[in-house]
Amino acid sequence: MKSKISEALGMKDIRTVALSWTDVKPQAVLEYKPGKWGCVMWLITAAARGKVAVASRETVGCYGGGVGLGFGNAYENFPGGVEGFCYFLSIGNEARAGGKELAEKVRPYLTAESYDHFLHGERYVKSPALVEKFIEELPMRDIPARYVVFKPLDQVRPEDEAPKTVIFFVNPDQLSALVILANYAREGNENVIIPYAAGCQTVGIYPYREGEKEKPRAVVGLTDISARLYTKKQLGSGQLMTFAVPWPMFLEMEGHVEGSFLERPTWKGLTSSDAG
Repeated sequence: MKSKISEALGMKDIRTVALSWTDVKPQAVLEYKPGKWGCVMWLITAAARGKVAVASRETVGCYGGGVGLGFGNAYENFPGGVEGFCYFLSIGNEARAGGKELAEKVRPYLTAESYDHFLHGERYVKSPALVEKFIEELPMRDIPARYVVFKPLDQVRPEDEAPKTVIFFVNPDQLSALVILANYAREGNENVIIPYAAGCQTVGIYPYREGEKEKPRAVVGLTDISARLYTKKQLGSGQLMTFAVPWPMFLEMEGHVEGSFLERPTWKGLTSSDAG
């Protein structure tokens, strides 16, 4: 599918990505081996570079990614269970009874970085109790499909596979344009949200939830600095954000490109090579 939005934004080297659900794995795809750790953002950025990637409950790569893509409460499978994750995201498992012993038990299966985070905490949330609240508010679900597929949007045939979410990797100018376009033909000023969540959750479960609403909203992501680090390594830029749009809203926005500000001098001037 050729996207008017992508063309108007000048997206060339970094492709727009379609996220779809399916029970049939596409051929010639990138996928983690069962049990191997990996960030979901690596799969999504592979699609942004023109490849097709897939994840299942067995090959999603990490516990947060399982939650983010809609494979239920994968935090239950984290070392030490949900409590272990609550300490991992906050003050570290060395702060709880048996935490140091558990860290040594799982150490052979972790990278040095992951072991350090497990023991000392990522410190993204102040306390384990607040992480519990964070988990409670996530729009978790167990999707009715075996696979989540990431594919360049220009390789998608909507008549054969309607995506769940369309994901843009954008710089600040492009992000600004997408926020304007999301509000362009709607009442209300809050048709875009920025939830506190992992990078995969802002392209997965949050857009899933929005897509079920009568008036879905777009979701800005990559405020997760771990995901930003992985994305920077893959796409070569530290200036990118994600803008994830539920499929019905994407089609709505596609229909409003013509005649909008995207054809006017301000946008053209902002994106010209000599704009400064």
